[in-house]
Amino acid sequence: MAARLTDKQRRFINEYLIDLNATQAAIRAGYSRKTADRIGPELLGKTCVSKAIREAKAERQERTEITQDYVLLKLKEIADKTASDAQDSDLKYSNKIKALELLGKHVGVFDGKEKPEPDSYGKQALADMLRAPKPNRDIKDFEDG
Repeated sequence: MAARLTDKQRRFINEYLIDLNATQAAIRAGYSRKTADRIGPELLGKTCVSKAIREAKAERQERTEITQDYVLLKLKEIADKTASDAQDSDLKYSNKIKALELLGKHVGVFDGKEKPEPDSYGKQALADMLRAPKPNRDIKDFEDG
């Protein structure tokens, strides 16, 4: 039999969906400030709570039509803009990117489990090039710009 959510757990879920911060959601839902940093993640680990959060996110995603694809396509549009496009616009791209980052967080764009450490990006690319068959390697591959 599936566990039922308590009123406090339902409040936690609603609060969690605001900013995806388990500790703050626990505090706003009425849990003790002293234990919120432990209770929040504990609640996320409960099957009934995590299932309710997934369902609520799916409903919101359908309602708002903001999907992972939407966020990625918008980021691609921004990335493809040229410097002259940016000068022709009053838009601050840093603000737009931040907004998309937050949207992406809510729809799980950045939830991938396999994330290399920031200092390993270049090392991995270099290692891949060095393992490539000799005809594919060229000094230009190692030059900046």
